[in-house]
Amino acid sequence: MRKLGFALTAAALFATPALAADTITFVYQSAQGQPATAAQIARQFVGDGVTVIVPISTPSAQAAVAATKDIPIVFTAVTDPLAAQLVPSLAKPGGNVTGISDMSPMADHVALIKEITPNVKTLGVLFNPGEANSVSLVNRLKEVAAPAGIAIVEAAATKSADVQAAARGLVGKVDAMYVPTDNTVVSALEAAIAVAEENKIPFYAGDTDSVKRGALASIGFNYYDVGVETGKVVARILKGEKPGDIDVTFASGSDLYVNKAAAAKMGVTIPDAVIARANTVIE
Repeated sequence: MRKLGFALTAAALFATPALAADTITFVYQSAQGQPATAAQIARQFVGDGVTVIVPISTPSAQAAVAATKDIPIVFTAVTDPLAAQLVPSLAKPGGNVTGISDMSPMADHVALIKEITPNVKTLGVLFNPGEANSVSLVNRLKEVAAPAGIAIVEAAATKSADVQAAARGLVGKVDAMYVPTDNTVVSALEAAIAVAEENKIPFYAGDTDSVKRGALASIGFNYYDVGVETGKVVARILKGEKPGDIDVTFASGSDLYVNKAAAAKMGVTIPDAVIARANTVIE
């Protein structure tokens, strides 16, 4: 009987294709956004001798990589595996680690913000500077925002309890708010959105699930599909391939989500052209 360990810091499970369900046990554990818990889970998986560890998100992946150099690791939903020091290279990374990156299409996000709210000159970004993936995203955002004439104002939240205060600190300083795929901020997303609604500030997100929860709009990946791609990598390893011989790949495809109800609460009218090409429109 082979066991696959799934370590999560985000609140969502990703789908994987069936892999001989009669001979494989799937073990799911959630760190609830706590790095120390993620490290404990990773050590537990190692102690249990699981066949493959599938950490979801950068903090969980870092915990798994720190826990073992022997058990195959297939990370998923990791923004920047190089900056997070999960692998030394994307092509045939060697060792026991490979996976799927979900680096956000930041240039598309900036273009979307400009299209929906063309008067935005300052963009407040809520993130946890302790998350390597978030730091990479903010740096990338700065690179693409500057040519578009948008200045980035950072607002740090090192724990979920800090998110609302960080959002309030942006009021009066920014024309819009944005949260990247940051585990800490997303775990308390509604608190930040409430501040945006109260002050009529457009609030954008780096992932489409956050649009369902009240963000105005986003362009992101279909994470079911990301999960399927991750499962295919796991299947290759179960069939005998070494993770170090499998290239790290980037998630492909993008979906446009818009939330008309959220836009109304924030005093924004989404252009018809944006709504017409959206994959999902939340009324």
